[in-house]
Amino acid sequence: MSFSIWDYVNPLDLEELARRYRAATPTHMLTMDSFLREDFAREVSESYPDYQSAQRRGREFKWVNERVKVQITDPTLMPEPVVTLNNVINSEELREVFAEITGIGPLVSDPGLAGAGMHIMGRGGSLGVHTDFTQIESGVHRRLNILVYLNPIWQDEWDGAFEMWDPDVKHRVERIVPEFNRCAIFNTTTESFHAVSAIQCPSDMNRLSFASYYYTEEPPEGWDGVFRNTIYKARPNERYKRYVQMPFENFRKPIEKRLRRTYYQLRGWDWEEKLPEAKVKANAEQSESES
Repeated sequence: MSFSIWDYVNPLDLEELARRYRAATPTHMLTMDSFLREDFAREVSESYPDYQSAQRRGREFKWVNERVKVQITDPTLMPEPVVTLNNVINSEELREVFAEITGIGPLVSDPGLAGAGMHIMGRGGSLGVHTDFTQIESGVHRRLNILVYLNPIWQDEWDGAFEMWDPDVKHRVERIVPEFNRCAIFNTTTESFHAVSAIQCPSDMNRLSFASYYYTEEPPEGWDGVFRNTIYKARPNERYKRYVQMPFENFRKPIEKRLRRTYYQLRGWDWEEKLPEAKVKANAEQSESES
């Protein structure tokens, strides 16, 4: 079914947005408030599950650099309003709009939503300073991150801000409060270090966002031909994390991955990052029996 993104997205001043995006340094980026139509934004927000429900349908992260976070990438497990948002953000029409703003293109989307989709983070959650993976299996090059914040209420003192850091991770250069219906976009490069600061919201609330990433078939200018995965770096004041927690986790992660792969194979499940359908069904059945 065809639709127009302007039924869901508020009018955009493309010339002004392009000026702001390209003037930002050291990473090209911008924020757009009131990005979605108000009624649609609230419909999407209200459809988000609580943290416990999200755990049963998505992947939970408990690492040093990514914690108290659930990610749902499978559209069949998303509420209908979120499916619509996903279709809008990944539509050719909106990709062309962002290509005009950023000067990057032609842009393509990832139907698999690798690393993207619904993000639900609870109190105490955080995301360490990092740069993102540069390619996906199809070989396309990651070029642009799109983040839409969906909390109806968010107070600055609850933190959970999006942070942009300089390439040496010495100074924070941008701090964006995840206010309702705010959209942030930035150029994904090997030097676009970013993070989410520790969340201090009330225990009965969560930080809600939707993420999507755009790619190009052609590599970015100056590409050295090397695929890079996500790279984390500690903040200047995170000495214990840098010298103890991160090295220990780098030792522990591959061991846990091998154990998980073995367990999944014994159960007849796909061991890859997405939750197997059998496990999702089992979780849903358990939830129903507990209710």
